[in-house]
Amino acid sequence: ATRRTTELLAKVGLKENPSTLITNIGVGKQQLVEIAKALSKKVKLLILDEPTASLNESDSNALLDLLLEFKKQGLTSIIISHKLNEISRVADKITVLRDGATVETLDCHAETISEARIIRGMVGRELSDRFPKRVPKIGETIFEVRNWTAYHPIHSDRKISNGINLNVKRGEVVGIAGLMGAGRTEFAMSVFGHSYGQKISGEVLINGKPADVSNVERAIKSGLAYVTEDRKQLGLVLINNVMHNTTLANHKGISKNFVIDEHTERKAANEYRQKLRIRTPSIYQDVVNLSGGNQQKVVLAKWLFANPDVLILDEPTRGIDVGAKYEIYTIVNDLVAAGKAVIFISSEMPELLGTCDRIYVMNEGAIVAEMPVAEASQENIMGAIMRSGEKV
Repeated sequence: ATRRTTELLAKVGLKENPSTLITNIGVGKQQLVEIAKALSKKVKLLILDEPTASLNESDSNALLDLLLEFKKQGLTSIIISHKLNEISRVADKITVLRDGATVETLDCHAETISEARIIRGMVGRELSDRFPKRVPKIGETIFEVRNWTAYHPIHSDRKISNGINLNVKRGEVVGIAGLMGAGRTEFAMSVFGHSYGQKISGEVLINGKPADVSNVERAIKSGLAYVTEDRKQLGLVLINNVMHNTTLANHKGISKNFVIDEHTERKAANEYRQKLRIRTPSIYQDVVNLSGGNQQKVVLAKWLFANPDVLILDEPTRGIDVGAKYEIYTIVNDLVAAGKAVIFISSEMPELLGTCDRIYVMNEGAIVAEMPVAEASQENIMGAIMRSGEKV
């Protein structure tokens, strides 16, 4: 069984020990294990639902190459994805769905199918720009991390964050780029209330003053919020409704003398439902029944209602369609226009280049480069990662 597992993991480009517990590997690697599990059944038809959503660009390309190899071997694949460049690369036919119905099926061999052509079918109109325009109005430094170091929660001798220094200014969107396993999520979670890691040291300043982020409650009180990459497991209470999830991080805002005022709660939830255009029959709908994009908007609503000064977004557009992505980019623009600061973590480099003012590059738990977006490119980011890997 161990030998067979090792072979299957190698097939999807994973070098983990077969005895490693799933809970101890990241979301991206868990996704690869899922695919290896499907392959173990010697299938004739493989249906992949957002298989690359948790993967970086190089790992995604490796998986797509694998699908093309399976195709040569006679294995049929159906891939469901919001990453249009990947669909265009591997698909023979593309079927566009909208609101639960087939819009059209495109034959990739009969004509060249552009991303713009697919988007038109998805959103029902032309989308002239994938990223909404914004004129940055950047102010003073609002958030600063100094010499931040943290160790793995189980392997106490392994650093997950190594002397990180970064800052974000008021009205600025700062991106963090890196390959899977670079330590971006681990860093963000360790800063947000020490919710990941152990032996954490370093200093956090918010509005120029030392901030107590030693637990989640104190981090929120200091003006920090974190939108997790895993909305289903860590961002939402799926069996609760939209209203309760929206107000979850700020009960003080809807209560008096420790008693929740239901009228105030309803009003707040309806306000954010309209503001973020959350598509739901009512605020009493359980969030488990919403689409991925609308679930993500509920997570954003929860943290916006907490009124943070600094919002960390970890893969905020993972697994959602182009239209919902655009709406989330617009929300980010509105936040920084109101004087907030945003840290944007994404595995999609075009997304970072299209939304951020400045980008930090992480590799193996450390910041290895910093660049204004005007000087950034996918080549420069990957070059910084490769150079740092050679030094190690």
